[in-house]
Amino acid sequence: MTPRSFRSARRALAAALAFALLLSVGSSVAAAQSFQGAGSTVVVGPDETYDSVEGVAGTILVRGTVTGDVSGAAGTVHVTESGTVGGNVEVAAGTVRIDGNVAGDVSAAAGTIEIGETARVGGSLETGSSYLAIDGRIDGDVAAGAEIIVLGPTANVGGEFRYDAATFTRDPDATVGGGIVQDDSIGGDAGPNFDAFAFPAWVGALYGLLANLLLGVVLLAVFPAFSTRVADRAIDSPLRSGGVGLLTLVAVPLLLLVLLVTIVGIPLSLVGAVAFGVTAWVAVVYGQYAVGTWALSLADTENRWLALAVGLLGFAVLGAIPILGGLLELGAFLLGLGALALALRDAYRGRSGEEVPGSRQTTLDEAGGDTSAT
Repeated sequence: MTPRSFRSARRALAAALAFALLLSVGSSVAAAQSFQGAGSTVVVGPDETYDSVEGVAGTILVRGTVTGDVSGAAGTVHVTESGTVGGNVEVAAGTVRIDGNVAGDVSAAAGTIEIGETARVGGSLETGSSYLAIDGRIDGDVAAGAEIIVLGPTANVGGEFRYDAATFTRDPDATVGGGIVQDDSIGGDAGPNFDAFAFPAWVGALYGLLANLLLGVVLLAVFPAFSTRVADRAIDSPLRSGGVGLLTLVAVPLLLLVLLVTIVGIPLSLVGAVAFGVTAWVAVVYGQYAVGTWALSLADTENRWLALAVGLLGFAVLGAIPILGGLLELGAFLLGLGALALALRDAYRGRSGEEVPGSRQTTLDEAGGDTSAT
């Protein structure tokens, strides 16, 4: 694969997986006859009609009719000879094969992409792949970045064929209505484009700060006593908390990866990935809040709201420092993740009646929200 097509495929795969992960949080089956979510195998039967298929699976197989779009990520995506897609196909997969009819565009990032002899694509084809073979009909244009591209004898492209490939083979009987153009820059644009919406860096930083502040306010308002315990854990045992955070950061993704490769564990792995992502966000806020609490304690001041503001604003400023800022943010994240894990363990032990070593009684102010420290 050329460097540009590789970057395109990687970007498209990551975006499609992220999109599919978000879908998996919701209901696995949407209203009407449509699929949204995650599953080991998604099959649209020969006599079935779906409004859309959006999600992630080991295999997405379309033998019947999908009136809308097919989008998401899978090991294999196959629109069979009897299959019909009324909208677009936008996928990232190990293998993508189209043998049926797609009324819209096909935009795919995959290891192997095959447009079979019986296939008809009413729109355009945009791909980033290692191997692309076209033997069917494509009414629109083709923009393809790949290591190997093969135009078979029954290939029929109505528009322009623009490509970037290390090896390009065209059968003399292949038809290309708009001509063939080799374009070394096409690889960076081939495949699904998720970069259309770009914002200045400061907008993203400000949005992240506001989002963290909002989450912190919710955590402190809804779980005041627990939040205090997390901060105390981080301050009293920073090395232990950081070590537990590092262990958690390594162990949990490995466990999710093991589940992912078992096929049947794919839905559980995806739900776990989303849950861990949310937990990581909470850990970031708790870690910076703990540092803010510690900083205020040096000035003999106790105010959880001020500690939250000092921690988050302080790290927003420090984060702008090259290298050092990133290391400090990582340290606060590991601190918060470990303290959160330890506090959750203590809460579990306390609920089961076990004595928690080093625990202290929650004050009346903390349990009631500490209204005097506002």
